[in-house]
Amino acid sequence: MAASSMMRGFAVPGTAPIAATGPGVLRRRRISPETGHALEILGHAIEYLTDEYVHAGGAFSARDGQVDAVQLLMAANRQVYFACPEVPSLGERWRSLLHLRTA
Repeated sequence: MAASSMMRGFAVPGTAPIAATGPGVLRRRRISPETGHALEILGHAIEYLTDEYVHAGGAFSARDGQVDAVQLLMAANRQVYFACPEVPSLGERWRSLLHLRTA
């Protein structure tokens, strides 16, 4: 069972969900400007906290609050990203256009 935290009324999974398309298959996602801005802000926050941690000379430990904060931001970043719809591949678009079904 994955660990989760509550953030503004929704659960933030502790691990990234596995894509249904299988390992090694890269899928593009349609990201709105608002979502892109949120991802950018989360990315800057993650970068800032990790830079501060490295410059302070912190040693990684399981009970470090800064590491927990970075992990929480990374989980939120993954949740926002995976909430974006996947863009169908060119083959999927052609099959849809030609009304073909895949077995």
